[in-house]
Amino acid sequence: MQRQTDTNFCMKKNLFLLALVAPLFLKAQVRSYYNTDRFVFGIAQQRTASITSGDIDGDGDMDVVVANGRNWPDQNEVFINNGDAKFTTSYSLGRYKSTSYAAELADFDNDGDLDVAVGNDMAPNRLYFNDGQGHFEFHGTFGALNAPTRNLTLSDIDGDGDTDILITNRGVQNEICYNDGSGNFKLVSKFGEAEDATIDVEAHDMDGDGDVDLILANRDQQQNYIYLNEAGAFEKRIRFGTGKDETRAVAIGDFNADGYWDIVTANIDEPNRIYLGNRKLNFNKSIVLDEIADRSYSIDVHDFDIDGDDDIVIGNAGMPNVIYSNIKSKLKFVKTELKNTTYNTYDIQFTDINKDGYFDVIEANSEALNLFYLNFRNSK
Repeated sequence: MQRQTDTNFCMKKNLFLLALVAPLFLKAQVRSYYNTDRFVFGIAQQRTASITSGDIDGDGDMDVVVANGRNWPDQNEVFINNGDAKFTTSYSLGRYKSTSYAAELADFDNDGDLDVAVGNDMAPNRLYFNDGQGHFEFHGTFGALNAPTRNLTLSDIDGDGDTDILITNRGVQNEICYNDGSGNFKLVSKFGEAEDATIDVEAHDMDGDGDVDLILANRDQQQNYIYLNEAGAFEKRIRFGTGKDETRAVAIGDFNADGYWDIVTANIDEPNRIYLGNRKLNFNKSIVLDEIADRSYSIDVHDFDIDGDDDIVIGNAGMPNVIYSNIKSKLKFVKTELKNTTYNTYDIQFTDINKDGYFDVIEANSEALNLFYLNFRNSK
């Protein structure tokens, strides 16, 4: 899934500078990923469900937060980047061990630093505010107290300039928690159906009217929907998928460069698909990303090789995680394994760990080490 945090500004700035010179050498290079036994976040093998990055301590590089536990209480952790893509310092996030499925970074209280929102299964979701030096203090809870939370998505849903929180609850109605501008989330509304098995939601302006729409990934063979934002209400909806998919994650990109947003889905025990957008805002046409019926749990989209089109990374369970390199926006993809090893990867994200302007990959693995992969140039 793509996350909207204030940390994107730093990465976009680096990418802009690199784009000025990229055309000079793009034809002579190929980008790949590599991992060593030192490219890990700690040495514990926990039930990690989520990983996210941001400049927590304000020193200009990407730090990392991992959410551990899932259905069992465990300790969430913060890993600090020493500036050289090495995570040599870590500490616990909060005093509580929690049944955490998600942790997301944003400046919720608008004081210039990154705070943390944690989503927990059948336990209160918690907020931690940053003191500006990368130290977090418990601020309060948000959303329903004991819902089966599976994911958090951050976006300015009401367009008032601050970051709101969307909560996906499996088997309980999903929630939007509205920020009052100071990091308090007392105003809450619902979206979706009462018994939706929603695992992921993407927030994006799909119809081009200037507000944020919601794209849902539902499990349990439930219909996937886009909910259109109409004056803050999410009642009008558009179907995509077969209606019986086991969709675990969604992401957005314009994969064929036709000016319309497409939806890529990570599915369980069926091929992953790209649903192609069009002027009519229907998604009846789709392509199979890979014929293999993967158990895909997570997905992210970025132009990792900076060649002008959207690429895809997918985290799988019981199969290697893979990069799909887009070839000239023609809906043709080159598939490459990140590593010839199988994990149960619950979350996978692009981010720039070593500040070279190219997107690296971080992954959250359940009952295995959490890894990162650096993006490097191959000579032809």
